[in-house]
Amino acid sequence: MESSLPDLEAILLVGGQGTRLRPLTLGTPKPLLPTAGVPFLAHQLARARSFGVRRIVFATSYKAAMFEPAFGDGEAFGLSLEYMTEETPLGTGGAIRNAAEALTSGPSDPVLILNGDVLSGHDIGHQLRLHCARQAAVTLHLTEVDDPTRFGCVPTDETGRVTAFLEKTPNPVTNRINAGCYVFTRSVIDQIPRGEVVSVERETFPGMIEAGELVLGYADRTYWLDVGTPAAFVRGSRDLVLGRLDSPALPGPTGEHLALEGAKLSPEAKVQGGTTVGARAVIGAGASVVGSVLLDDCVIEAGACVTDSVVGAGARVCAGTVVRDAVIGDGAIVGPGNELQHGVRVWPGIQLPERALRYSSDV
Repeated sequence: MESSLPDLEAILLVGGQGTRLRPLTLGTPKPLLPTAGVPFLAHQLARARSFGVRRIVFATSYKAAMFEPAFGDGEAFGLSLEYMTEETPLGTGGAIRNAAEALTSGPSDPVLILNGDVLSGHDIGHQLRLHCARQAAVTLHLTEVDDPTRFGCVPTDETGRVTAFLEKTPNPVTNRINAGCYVFTRSVIDQIPRGEVVSVERETFPGMIEAGELVLGYADRTYWLDVGTPAAFVRGSRDLVLGRLDSPALPGPTGEHLALEGAKLSPEAKVQGGTTVGARAVIGAGASVVGSVLLDDCVIEAGACVTDSVVGAGARVCAGTVVRDAVIGDGAIVGPGNELQHGVRVWPGIQLPERALRYSSDV
């Protein structure tokens, strides 16, 4: 699986605020959210290492100080990690240019760019080899989706050359979209203006295409998921636990559920569908938990039903409560007999009394 390129470097974009994932991201950056038992980025770091990446520069902004305590110097992953922070957000291009100050690569070397909110099963090594063989300026990973209007639409010609970069167009000409993993030739990164707000999607890529530089598309149909919403976050964690996407960072065997250290599951509870049960979490007798993410120290009382949801650290779902497609914030208490569905989000620390809600908006 490993690339034949020695000392390959990467930049990992982790500066976003994750507003679509609130309240999960109020205190924790999206890339650090527990996903299948470990911080989300642990899966990306492990996969990058498996393809020959040896050094990664984190491009941080939102809650930047939380990343280095989580991952340190990278030794645990067999990597060397550096951290570069934007004092003010600089966009994707500006973030790449700022992080490049810490690179050691030469002008003609490939540099891998990874987005910190994507799960992908594509062959990074193949993308790198294509880039080098064709001596491209940039090679973009492309994937196919049912609704390309939400993403950057990327048409290519018969040789794989990208002919346009249409960011979130209402009338897409193809269902192939920008999948958020790029290989840049280092000298191309150095051409991005330093210290300025720049979007690679709206400025850098379209400008390169117009100038006639070789921008390639590496298209495939492997697993791909943007985990920017609660539903997608839950799905990503579930798919990792079920083994639908392989991850060397998974802290246990794949299966119907993954229980972390100290978790207590009643033998009379049903826990399945790729559920993660956090450390010291408790699931009572007769409870049903399906396809969900239960964070550390939460409690699911007897007879409660939790499906396709996130239950935050230290939160409690009381007896007889139904939680489906919902987010329960850290430390929140959902009293007996409530019914929360259809994307309801309960903010951290909220206490809902008995039978207070049947559906609702955020609370």
